[in-house]
This record gives sequence, C-alpha cells and structure tokens, in this order.
Amino acid sequence: MERIAVIGAGSWGTALAMLLADKGNEVSIWAYEEELVEEINTKRVNARYHPDVILPERITASHELGEVVRDARYIINVVPTQYTRDVFLRLSTHIPSGALIISASKGIERDSLKTVTEIIKEITGLEAAALSGPSFASEVIQRRPTAVTIATHDPEIAVLLQRLFNTDYFRVYTNDDVLGVELGGALKNVMAIASGISDGLGLGSNARAALITRGLAEMTRLGVAMGAKEKTFWGLSGLGDLVLTCTDRLSRNHTVGYRLGRGERLDDILSGMIMIAEGIATAQAAHELSKRYGVEMPIVEQVYKVIYENKNPLSAVRDLMTRSLKSEY
Repeated sequence: MERIAVIGAGSWGTALAMLLADKGNEVSIWAYEEELVEEINTKRVNARYHPDVILPERITASHELGEVVRDARYIINVVPTQYTRDVFLRLSTHIPSGALIISASKGIERDSLKTVTEIIKEITGLEAAALSGPSFASEVIQRRPTAVTIATHDPEIAVLLQRLFNTDYFRVYTNDDVLGVELGGALKNVMAIASGISDGLGLGSNARAALITRGLAEMTRLGVAMGAKEKTFWGLSGLGDLVLTCTDRLSRNHTVGYRLGRGERLDDILSGMIMIAEGIATAQAAHELSKRYGVEMPIVEQVYKVIYENKNPLSAVRDLMTRSLKSEY
C-alpha cells in the first residue's frame, strides 16, 4: 500500500484515483470546489463527472493542498495545463522529501510555451514523469482495456511507476522520451479540433483520414525540431491518442471542432461545457512554437485562425486543400 495524492478531481483525476485505490492504495484527492470535497467524502460520488460510480473508502478528498500531499509517496498532477502553474506555486512548499511527481495533464502553457513537466520542474526543481496515451476517463473508470505509456528519464523510476499504475485492464509501457510523450498528448488535441471541424462540415471519412495522417506528420516535425524522438509519435502517446481523439465523440476537443464546423460560436460552445478542451489553448501555443522553430504546420495554422481570428471553417479547409503541391516526404 502506498499513500498517493491526486491533484485535480475532474474526470481523469477521479478515474486514476479509482484505479489506484482498486490496487489497495490510500488516495487523497484535491478538489478546488469545496462542495465536491464534501460530496466525495460523504456521498462517495463525483456526480459531475462519474455519477454512476461509487468511490471506495480508500479515496478521500480535501480542499487543502498541504493536507492532500502530506506523507504522499506519489503526487499525480491532473490539473488542466493552464492552471498547473498557479496550483504548483501553492503546492511546492508542501511536497514531501522524496516524493515522485507524475503529470497526467495534456497541454502546452500558453504564455511560456512549456509542457507540464517543464512547468513543474521550473517551480519545484523536481523532474516529473509523464503519463499519456489513448485513455478516455469514462472507459478507464469502467475498467475497459486501455494501454498508455509512462515517460521518465530514470529507468528505475520508470519501472516503479509502471508497476504502480499497471492493472489487468490498464496496461502501462515505459518510455524515456518525456518531451515527445508530452508533445504527442498535447498536439493531438489540436488535430482533434480539426477533425471535429471536418466532421461538422460533413466532409466524410476520406477527409478525416487525411487530417489524422498529415496531423501526425506535423506533430512529428515539431517534436523532432524541439528535440523529441521521431518514433515516440508512432506510439501510444502520438498516433494512438491521435486516432482516439480524432474519431470519437467522447473527445471534448473533437466536440468543440464539430460544433465549430456546424457554425456555432466558440463562446457559446465553451459556456455549456463542464470539462476543459485543452486543444483551444494548445492551438495558440503550437502556432507560436511552429514559428519559433521554423516548422510548417498548416493544420495547426488553420485551427488557430478559426479559433482566434474567427476564420470561416470552410475557408480554412479550402486553404489547406489548395496549398502548393509537394512530395509527401
């Protein structure tokens, strides 16, 4: 049995807490909303995200960060990327000596253009691992077969974390390319918005397949330019997560894109969403990174223009399809 802190009581944080509690660990989960803390501790449910799931007694919740991480051997960050910095600035003085930090958030910070583990290291001085892959929380909490990857530079810690998370329904692979794993998990959200736009416009399966394939090429180009390994993008955190989020309506980023393609305004879409679509902020960050590293990312560029410059989605598709001709590789 280990004492584990989960920072973030959203859909994914709750699913991971449930998985780890199933393995006999004591899990303390931090929630921003005090009413959610009360609900978890007294009613044993997180009704907003998983209303039909009864949480075990081994999961407790608190609004106090210091209380959640007290004596924790593992700290798992599931806070949305754009809020991670603020949370860890408050959390950093409470982190127990020797605790291992794992980031399960997928995104790039808008202002600094840093990944989540880079933000955590900047604030705490500690190296964090990254957990990523094709994993809808609603299926994980139902114990449906899922495969993910855990990335860290230390091979001994990699095996330790692999064993921590692995179950008979949640298979965990190891990877030493932390940057590549994080970029794959972040950039695929932008491609999912593009795929949703295509589906919302009714462009068909051919268009979706083209977006997935060329989206992977863009992700890989940027990743390699930033120092990640090319093969990482062929794996679970790259191609695997890309296929999942570009093809299934459970993806909140695909949903945002779909509704944009149907002609809805972004503000109206976001006002009715409970969960955060990380691809919206990541589209801006990825657009800036493409300029910083001199990498051509036409899909990212068009998604950025649709979101931030109010470009007509059909015009964005037309501009993608009428670009100058070139070799595939």
